[in-house]
Amino acid sequence: MIYCSTCGARVTEKVPEGDDRSRFVCEACHTVHYQNPKIVAGCIPEWSGRLLLCRRAIEPRLGLWTIPAGFMENGETTEQAAARETWEEARARVENMTLYGVFSIPHISQVYMMFRAGLQAEEYAPGPESLEVRLFEEHEIPWDELAFPVIKLSLEKYYSDVKKNDFPVYVENIDRHPARRG
Repeated sequence: MIYCSTCGARVTEKVPEGDDRSRFVCEACHTVHYQNPKIVAGCIPEWSGRLLLCRRAIEPRLGLWTIPAGFMENGETTEQAAARETWEEARARVENMTLYGVFSIPHISQVYMMFRAGLQAEEYAPGPESLEVRLFEEHEIPWDELAFPVIKLSLEKYYSDVKKNDFPVYVENIDRHPARRG
């Protein structure tokens, strides 16, 4: 950050009085500019034992597969954001949404809120951010072509939970260098 979004003056980075970490502060109007993590809301949409995945038409990770997910907008709940992202990316409507996981990724300042949901109908199509949208059975998932580690982790947990027919809510931190699996 270079300029204050309140008055346009240059900002400096310093620890404001009474705070414990460095922030951008405007010396002219004294506005402290807080930068907070972004919330990503995502959905694991299911239809008859298959999951709906989208192949990304945008960067980052153009051409790789993901579940419908994206940044929350102001004025919406996490459930609304996950449902909106499912519509925007896969032109699919979901129902019976339940919280599945909260994954904090501090090194990129993001928090993923993942929901399980059912498709309202077997109707879907690529939205503007997707090249392709498809229902996958577990053995068809393109594991080596998943866009983000948090997506792979969510799907691994999901299929493990399907086998046990038990779906706890996960709250986990994902560090920069996760341990290798396998």
